[in-house]
Amino acid sequence: MNKIINPAKSEWSTILQRPTQTIESIEETVLSIFDDIKRNGDDGVKRYTSIFDGVELNDFYVSDTEIREAKLKISDELKGAISLAKSTIEKFHRAQKTSKIYAETIEGVECWQEKRAIQKVGLYIPGGTAPLFSSVLMLAIPAQIAGCKEIILATPPNKKGEINPAIIYTAALCGITKIIKVGGIQAIAGLTFGTETIPKVYKILGPGNQFVTAAKQLSTKYGVAIDMPAGPSELLVVADETANASFIASDLLSQAEHGTDSQVILVSTSLKMLNEVTKEIEFQIKVLSRIKIVKQALENSKLILVETNEIALDLINEYGPEHLIICTKNANFYTNGIQNAGSVFIGNYTPESAGDYASGTNHTLPTNGYSKAYSGVNLDSFLKSITFQKISKKGIQKIGNSIELMAQAEGLDAHKNAVTIRLNSLK
Repeated sequence: MNKIINPAKSEWSTILQRPTQTIESIEETVLSIFDDIKRNGDDGVKRYTSIFDGVELNDFYVSDTEIREAKLKISDELKGAISLAKSTIEKFHRAQKTSKIYAETIEGVECWQEKRAIQKVGLYIPGGTAPLFSSVLMLAIPAQIAGCKEIILATPPNKKGEINPAIIYTAALCGITKIIKVGGIQAIAGLTFGTETIPKVYKILGPGNQFVTAAKQLSTKYGVAIDMPAGPSELLVVADETANASFIASDLLSQAEHGTDSQVILVSTSLKMLNEVTKEIEFQIKVLSRIKIVKQALENSKLILVETNEIALDLINEYGPEHLIICTKNANFYTNGIQNAGSVFIGNYTPESAGDYASGTNHTLPTNGYSKAYSGVNLDSFLKSITFQKISKKGIQKIGNSIELMAQAEGLDAHKNAVTIRLNSLK
């Protein structure tokens, strides 16, 4: 990891750059695949699945037999762990339900807001170097709680045309019956346009690599909504001399193992802590099964020393991390002051891994600085708000003249007339 000592604010934008390609550098590839699948449907999806995943598919859908077999391949211990995680995630997301919002804005004018489920959603589950069955929980559970009528889960197959049994088992446990063996750009394109066998959806949710993220962003040009741009994983830890260096090192390594384009950053007011964490990383990395991936990710990562907590907080808000861990004596300073972060973990015994799996919060979060404007996936990600209004005779008399004056000032005579006719009928 690169150690940076008291960088000037003018250097922050350079220091905090992500190791991701710009959308412009990969957009041509995404556009060409979208165009092909829009024109050729299933044939296009099959072609790119062959090219990128190395497998020829005759049927995109996971069969009932595969679902039954997946259940037999999962150990009872793992089933128990998944069940525990499912219960905590359900509890937290059910707690996010809100009641109807109602107000009589003026006598005779009633306004209210109700939420309705998005009817058709596509859930994207990465299946590359790590089959993220935990992401199935994070997406399928709120989709079911929200009441989405059609839920399509897309995940890439291996070279045998198979899906990891843990992904299939978890999807079935969450009530997902439509699982397609398609990943990458071609999955997003299929869900965007619809094909002979893949349904078109109204919204696509889920994490992915840079190509998937670019594809999701492109899908919005064709009228499909997305949860957020959620690309390679990232973590920022802020720690002072009171933190536990071994804990911090383990957290940094846990996110670095996601992929070679992941990024982890430690910000501290203590040079001693930076040095201790460096030693711990060197010690802990030796036993990791994904050491090659971790080492490449650490090349993109930083250890940053700053002079004060105030500077640290400004730098964190400038970066806008996907995950933020706070291990400082004055944690409240950071929890009260943080403006830009996807999810926050507070204290020495709150590892980021807890949010990835079983604490209850959602791990599908905005990356690449998008936490400055986007929220992570939550129950509302699967809902839309509809406003209603009902105006009585008394109500139209109360607000009618104001509407007439405003419409007239904007030169919209028909708008004015729609009110005037009603008011005249009441005279």
